[in-house]
Amino acid sequence: MKKQLLSVLLPLLSLTAWAQKPEDAQKYAALITAEGLKEKLTILAGAEMEGRETASPGQKRAASFIEDRFKSMGLKPGNGDSYQQLFTVYQDVLSDKKLMVNGRTFVWDQEYAFSLATISSGNWNYNSVVFAGNGVVDSATKINDYAGLDVKGKLVIIIDAGTAAPGNRGMGGVSSSKINAARSRGAAGIWVVTGDFPKKNPTQLKGRMSIKAPATAAAATNNFLVATVSPDVASAAIGRTSTLTAAQWKEIPTGTYISEIKVTAQKSTESLESSNVIGILPGTDKKEEYLFITGHYDHLGKAGDVIWYGADDDGSGTVSVMQMAEAFAAAAKKNKGPRRTIAFMTVSGEEKGLLGSEYYSDHPIYPLDKTTANLNIDMVGRVDTERKTADTLNYVYVIGHDKLSSELPGINEGVNNKYTGLVLDYKFDDPNDKNRIYYRSDHYNFARKGVPILFFYDGMLLADYHKPTDTVEKINFPLMEKRAKMIFHTGWEMANRDNMLKRDTPLNMPGR
Repeated sequence: MKKQLLSVLLPLLSLTAWAQKPEDAQKYAALITAEGLKEKLTILAGAEMEGRETASPGQKRAASFIEDRFKSMGLKPGNGDSYQQLFTVYQDVLSDKKLMVNGRTFVWDQEYAFSLATISSGNWNYNSVVFAGNGVVDSATKINDYAGLDVKGKLVIIIDAGTAAPGNRGMGGVSSSKINAARSRGAAGIWVVTGDFPKKNPTQLKGRMSIKAPATAAAATNNFLVATVSPDVASAAIGRTSTLTAAQWKEIPTGTYISEIKVTAQKSTESLESSNVIGILPGTDKKEEYLFITGHYDHLGKAGDVIWYGADDDGSGTVSVMQMAEAFAAAAKKNKGPRRTIAFMTVSGEEKGLLGSEYYSDHPIYPLDKTTANLNIDMVGRVDTERKTADTLNYVYVIGHDKLSSELPGINEGVNNKYTGLVLDYKFDDPNDKNRIYYRSDHYNFARKGVPILFFYDGMLLADYHKPTDTVEKINFPLMEKRAKMIFHTGWEMANRDNMLKRDTPLNMPGR
């Protein structure tokens, strides 16, 4: 009889221990303070981190800093016995480049620049070029600058912006439609005559990063040379000994011009290493289900002595994740831990194309079908300079509220109304949002796998966005604290409710 009674009481006692009271949430949310956020952000967005560019020494120092803090909080390693999920990042590097026209050698960035994305390693010799005017093919206006021209196997020269006068800056590069017009006709490449030389800023010799393996050697040989060239280079290529003026270019007839052109390029692909940092707070009775709270800790790095500090983008989101982890861990130490396991994940590679979150979503450590939601925080420390309403110091943009799960807004709005009273602005959930914010941070890689998401954002697209001036002293820490507390309460509710969030709302958005 006693044994039977004990077997009934033990589960009840366990459930009592797991029960969470409203006052518990408020008590531990109070551990999220402006002072704590500032202390962490001052380190993360400091000069020692050198802008935290993906796969850089500064990024690795930032990862170690976050890992050490996760350990000190008592979080468990999120990837087996490691706090880091390593992944390979590939990047093309142009180490050598030469251009000669009729025996004359031209200087990189003074008179020409190749597109790193289209060129491969090799040496190329051409004995003619084809001048195709502005390179326009438009069926609507019946303009065809390629009419009567044979460009197969030849370099095409075009003037893309109506003039190529030296000193006429900002003419822009070649459009994709003009590249396609030349490529589809069998051209070997296209040169765009521009007045944007010499370059004010050096052309990057390193390409975009990717987590995809580089193209095969066979594919790399099928390259199409895209370059911008000065009027001096273009004039030499059509056999002129002096540089043509803008007016003179308009008089040059389209057609083939004999010329001896030599191009050399040496491009290699570097294999670099980056990481996501993951700390785990194990759940109680629902520990096989998961809530992810994320932010990206990488930024744009440094150039020379100039550092892109990334205090708001996304130092603010990263330290908010860390501060929430601290609050949840403190609750767990008092037997107020979450029912579901919470993964606090700071990712890298976001600025390079959401690479870290893409890698995680394609190589999940925890089942995505058992992940109730992802709360993603990317820029919560500033105010939107375009926001001219009275609530400027009491708002946050919430993205994803009407997608994937009908339960998202009820939970988020409910805790906000009860605890923080922020204005929740949904303007970026408009499918016609010209900024396409839904696709521009790491929540997207959870959403594309069907995981309900909420993305919290301050809207700072102007001001210091992606500039070296995004620094700690510009952060509004009291507002940031309020936003972080609201997200904490949302996470608390999601981690402790009886059921995982429903997945009952189609995404109904155009593709990325």
